[in-house]
Amino acid sequence: MADRPPMSVLLPTTTWTDACTELAAQLQDHDQLLLIHDVESDPITEQHTPEGVQLIAAGEPEHCSGKANTIVTGMEAARHDRLVWTDDDFHHPPDWLATLSADYETHGPVSEVPYFVGRDPLSVLLEPLYASAGSLGIYRNNRIWGGAVIFERDDIDEAAFLENLQRTVSDDGLLMEYLQVTTVGRTRIVPIGGTIRETVERQVRWTQILRWHFPGAVAGTVLVLLFVLAGAIVAPLPMAVLLTVLHLAVNEVLGVRRWTAVLAYPAVFAFVPLIVYALTRRTFVWGGRRYRWRRKVDVTVLE
Repeated sequence: MADRPPMSVLLPTTTWTDACTELAAQLQDHDQLLLIHDVESDPITEQHTPEGVQLIAAGEPEHCSGKANTIVTGMEAARHDRLVWTDDDFHHPPDWLATLSADYETHGPVSEVPYFVGRDPLSVLLEPLYASAGSLGIYRNNRIWGGAVIFERDDIDEAAFLENLQRTVSDDGLLMEYLQVTTVGRTRIVPIGGTIRETVERQVRWTQILRWHFPGAVAGTVLVLLFVLAGAIVAPLPMAVLLTVLHLAVNEVLGVRRWTAVLAYPAVFAFVPLIVYALTRRTFVWGGRRYRWRRKVDVTVLE
């Protein structure tokens, strides 16, 4: 592996996962992997960590999400200017850090693309719309996915960013207001869900992120979905064929082969009501905490 500038890798997690092992094995001299958890009673504190890996307790969030709180803590603890944010719920191949670093040398700040694969009936049903409304939009519009992004401190107004991050929910949603990235065409499979309740709460959170960070986009998405839903009701067979073909094409663009593209037609009938429901909800649960998100930088942790 060729030498590269040292980097600080920020990984919020409360347990030791395969991602921790994968990333620890990719560290070079002077790199650091920061495993940022919540409190000292988290299971990860019992783990013996290899060289270059550091456990950091962020504490309970006060006016932001737990994820935002861990990122603030990690940014403040990081030694290096080159920073990588990632998550613990997908596979990091052996050359992942080296490839991201090489991408930075070519493009500047870079992000990858998530492809969300469901683990419960509702999230499986919604997979095609996660791909078209989420993953494809990230790829085509050079948006940031916090699970795989590399940048340097000088690329953002760090002080202003961290100040606002301590008062909001979405780490990558806010980062998009401070950082321009190139989204490379590498798709990472990210399992999500587990229960229908988790999937509903995730949909509320994702919709609220669009509401506060991309209000125009959420309005446009709702209008398009209502139009598609009307077409699905009026002309079910042609729309079923059209939606299936379109989502097969989306998967080809993203480099993913998933049978769930055939669920594109019925997914519309679940997704549209969920979007409406999510826009009317005033609280949601994420990572065991309930949040009320009143404005972009006005968050209350309820429990």
